[in-house]
Amino acid sequence: MYNLAIIQARMGASRLPGKVFKNLAGKPVLWHVIHRVSKSKWINEVVVATTIQKADLEIIKFCAEQGIRVFAGSEEDVLDRYYQVAKLFNPDNVIRITADCPLHDADVIDCVIAKHISENNDYTSNTIKETFPDGLDCEVIKFSVLEKTWQEAKLFSEREHVTQYIINNNFLKKGCVFNSVDRGVERWTLDTEKDYKFIQKIYDELYMENPEFNSSHIYALLDKKPELRKINGDIVRNEGLLKSIVNDHVV
Repeated sequence: MYNLAIIQARMGASRLPGKVFKNLAGKPVLWHVIHRVSKSKWINEVVVATTIQKADLEIIKFCAEQGIRVFAGSEEDVLDRYYQVAKLFNPDNVIRITADCPLHDADVIDCVIAKHISENNDYTSNTIKETFPDGLDCEVIKFSVLEKTWQEAKLFSEREHVTQYIINNNFLKKGCVFNSVDRGVERWTLDTEKDYKFIQKIYDELYMENPEFNSSHIYALLDKKPELRKINGDIVRNEGLLKSIVNDHVV
């Protein structure tokens, strides 16, 4: 069983350009995402999927220096970018990760992959019902399903957001991993300066003592210092997806 993690990353984020190279504990956000995802026991290889835009040459250079495989593809058709990477490896499953999640937890990723394989699902995530903090999102897709999606998805929202067509397809077998405690209102992702300030605080509190800190350590910290949640607690979850759906069109 060959499992390929694809981390989508680009410099041109509309609300926080260059966020993948924001500094956290002396290293860029992208380094932390790659490192945390690579700790998964189920993932065989990690590859970064960026775009052909000139600004993203910096991501390609960084990955080359770190010995991480990197692919450059379409900026807006992220589904095509994923498929073109995946078909080079021909994996059994593709794990979708976004580069704006420097608090990822390999144990959470492994729970999603394990459920996907044990149930022989077409698609498995921890986001069909959002009980994990925004920033621990993990989606696992059979490569054959990703290929079919690439062939059939027509709406802009389905091309920009890789799994939207799959989520809306009632004929596929889907599974969801639920958190033991519903933490779906918490925001651990990096999309704004407020998010960056919040994540910086988490790293300042935890990284020096334990660079391998995980979600359980963050939960304990936030329960001890609930005021940290207020830093970015007013931001709407999945705002980018909602915007794409409102402005949807056939491509």
